[in-house]
Amino acid sequence: MNAIEPSPRRATARDMAYFQNPRLWPRYPFLPVRRHNPVTGDCQLGLLYDAHGNSGTCGFSTTVFLVNLFGVPATEAELLSRPKCVYDTFEELASDGWVVD
Repeated sequence: MNAIEPSPRRATARDMAYFQNPRLWPRYPFLPVRRHNPVTGDCQLGLLYDAHGNSGTCGFSTTVFLVNLFGVPATEAELLSRPKCVYDTFEELASDGWVVD
């Protein structure tokens, strides 16, 4: 008998509320997110980072940094230089499969 894998969870209104409100983030200034890779079946981990609220740096509110919460670099400059997925809106970020982890 073949096991049926559940389809990946899609972003909900709750995810959108968390994406948009860093005050809700339990690991502020980071929000762990994840998405399912349909090609490999793997789970990709990332972080949203409140750069503006944390240091006044603008332009990263809808950016997912491809780093695990336990592997966050020591400085903001190092984090900002890491591989990332950049989106124009939170809706676009959610449409690409990212959900709160």
